[in-house]
Parts: sequence; C-alpha cells; structure tokens
Amino acid sequence: MIQLDFFETDIDALYHERFHHPHPHVQKKMEALYLKSQGLTHNEICRLVRITRATLSEYLKQYKEGGIEKLKELNFNRPQSELQTHNQTIEMDFKQQPPQSVVEAQDRIEKLTGIRRSPTQIRAFMKKIGMKFLKVGHVPGKSCEPDKLNEQETFEKNELQPRLQLKFDTLTKTI
Repeated sequence: MIQLDFFETDIDALYHERFHHPHPHVQKKMEALYLKSQGLTHNEICRLVRITRATLSEYLKQYKEGGIEKLKELNFNRPQSELQTHNQTIEMDFKQQPPQSVVEAQDRIEKLTGIRRSPTQIRAFMKKIGMKFLKVGHVPGKSCEPDKLNEQETFEKNELQPRLQLKFDTLTKTI
C-alpha cells in the first residue's frame, strides 16, 4: 500500500479539478486521489471510482512522481501512418493529376514512397489529406441516326427550352 502525505493546497486542487478539469479521465484520477486524501481505503476508493487496484496504484505512483501536474498528463497511444511522413509529396502529386480510382492512387503511392497499403487504408489516407471521391457518370452524346437527331431537337425546342425558361422566369421574379 502506497502511503502519501497530502498538503492542504493539494487537497483543494484535487477537489476543484475533479469537477472542473475538461477531460473526464483526469477527473477520475483527481477523484481517486481526493478520496485517498480523505483517508478512504484502497478497496473503498476502487469501488466508488470503479477502477481496479492496479489502476489506483498507477494513479498513486503518478502523484508521487510529479504531483497534480503529472495526473493531468494524458498519454494515449496514437500511432501515425508511415504515409504521413510522405504527406506533402503525395498531396502535391495528386493535386497535379488526381487519381481516377483508389487502385490507381494505391499504385502511385507505392511508386512514390515504396509503401504498399490496402485500398481501404489508401481511401482513409486520401480523406485525411482532403480529397473527395466523386462518382463519375457520362453524358450521352448526340446520336448519329437522322431520326434520333430530329427527335432530340424536337424535344429540346418543344419541351426542354420552355421548361427551362419557366424555371428561369420564376427564379428571377422571386429575386
């Protein structure tokens, strides 16, 4: 059992931080240490704060090493992709000539960096650097058959243009 001596200023700081610190994980640490400063047993603290004895021991060691400031540290593991080191190179290459598909992006990234990733990882990386995926369709061209050309021109003159003009007129009246 780790024995600690608490100063009155530390107890006041623990009391304040357990409610007012912006991160809930730190609040939980402060709560556990505040209860320790009030003389509760380790079993009672673990039950009230809903942590394990090992976690409580870790909190107590942190406090012993660096005080309240050490308890405020958050050291979450956030692994970084190897592609992040090549971020600028890839982004410049893709801005000059955007890839047509994820598979093309995967091949180009492998040629640029020597790193091969799955299409899912490539898609996530591309979203991180601000690229969007657009579904590309096609606009049918004009027909080569005279009958079809005549039908398209008739539709454009008799139906499409009047509808567009009506829409334009209603929009200009509302403005």
